[in-house]
Amino acid sequence: MKMSGEQRIAAQREQVWQALNDPDVLKRCIPGCQSLAKESDTRMVATVEIKIGPIGARFNGAVELADINAPDSYTLIMEGQAGTVGFVKSIVKVKLQDDGGNTLLTWDADAQVGGRLAQLGGPIMDATSKQLAARFFSQFANIIAPTRKAAVAGQPVTAGAAGGTVYAPASGGSRIAWLLAVLVAGLVGYLFGRGMNADPHSEWMGISIGLLLVIVGGAGVLLGRRSAAPVVTLDANLLAQLLEKNR
Repeated sequence: MKMSGEQRIAAQREQVWQALNDPDVLKRCIPGCQSLAKESDTRMVATVEIKIGPIGARFNGAVELADINAPDSYTLIMEGQAGTVGFVKSIVKVKLQDDGGNTLLTWDADAQVGGRLAQLGGPIMDATSKQLAARFFSQFANIIAPTRKAAVAGQPVTAGAAGGTVYAPASGGSRIAWLLAVLVAGLVGYLFGRGMNADPHSEWMGISIGLLLVIVGGAGVLLGRRSAAPVVTLDANLLAQLLEKNR
């Protein structure tokens, strides 16, 4: 049984290559993967539970890496045993190419099955294999792609392939925005206070109210980053009482 396909990934080729050799990333991508451990630079062992047609199977197998040409291509030689259910042997050739700042991953697979699995027939095995392959590469692309999106935004992201946290330079736009917010709030508060002619200190009270609004808004932003859906409000009645008290 032969299959082939391709997947465009929003990441640099070197980053994709590292992820393809990272057991933690692969475990998250392989459908039904229960465990995956690296025995050497070219060998990994895995346990996978999947359902093929009406048959559920638990495969214990190994993956050997061959024909390694980093960061361009390699060959995966996979063997899995599922007892009386049968066995699977597969050779998958993976290639990476630059694609306008992204990476084009292409693969060609040649698989053999035996035991009860072989009795299911070609159409079932073909459809299941294509579905599993599509799930793997789709999940792989989803895991790698957010790294670039977060880096562009200046946020820390965890790159499983790199095994650590990557920080992109943060923009100074947020600092400028805060400075402008303080200045605008102070000016609005000052002008508001000037309108309260009864109290000579109204200008400072207006500035204080404006700065209070900035602080409350800042607290809302910080809480919004730390929780799923925080709601921070400034009580309108309380603000009215403050203004009434200081007239």
